[in-house]
Amino acid sequence: MKTLPLGQFIPGDSPVHRLDPRVKILTVLLLSIVILNSGAVEGLVVTAFLLAAVVLSGLSAGRIAAALKPLAWFFVLLFCLHLFFTDGRPVFAILPAVTHEGLERGTAVTWQFVALVVSAAVLTMTTAPSELVGGFEKLLRPFNRLGVPSHDIAIMVSVALRFVPTLLEEVERMREAQVARGADFGRGGLIRRLRKMATLVIPLVLCTFRRADELALAMEGRGYHRGPRTYLRELKFTRVDYAALLAVTAFLIGLEALRFLPL
Repeated sequence: MKTLPLGQFIPGDSPVHRLDPRVKILTVLLLSIVILNSGAVEGLVVTAFLLAAVVLSGLSAGRIAAALKPLAWFFVLLFCLHLFFTDGRPVFAILPAVTHEGLERGTAVTWQFVALVVSAAVLTMTTAPSELVGGFEKLLRPFNRLGVPSHDIAIMVSVALRFVPTLLEEVERMREAQVARGADFGRGGLIRRLRKMATLVIPLVLCTFRRADELALAMEGRGYHRGPRTYLRELKFTRVDYAALLAVTAFLIGLEALRFLPL
């Protein structure tokens, strides 16, 4: 079975799939605030919360790993930057650049970004693109009175999320084409590998513009126009949605309050 990348919707009938998209969007937004302000204790609780969300959504470890894989180099780079460039007490006498403070900070910051990606993966993998558009549009609708085009913003967010797996697939297709022509991306040091990967940048940029042009023509051909729209299935909160939103909000607010309690 092919593992789908980040941003790709996976149909299912799990409790998370059945939730209203607005509940999941608000949960991710609140969770992101908590993640960026988490300490060690809060981090453990958030990690347990994310694991529970993954289990309830029916997503396998392979799905989540596929969402993290394209960003693996970024996570490593982020960790190393904090590890080697943070002043403090050396961990090893022979490596004074590696400090306890750098190790602690690198681990915390890397975990924050991993947690953000996992939460976004759960949202996009359990919510259909049309439901995401509807959810964002409903949440932003009160801002229409201030002149904010809620539907246009919802469409842009949905297109951006949908293009993530598309671009990742294009990168993989280009890499395979280069390998078929004799390129070897697995040998050499880090600098040499980065130079080889840089050869994919120009084709990827051209592909991105071509995809955007095709999308614009498709939307124009289907008569798309700005303004409010109707939906095949109107979003309505159920008792389960209200209960889930209340429980998650209370949990995250309580977790955030832990930072102000003396331990």
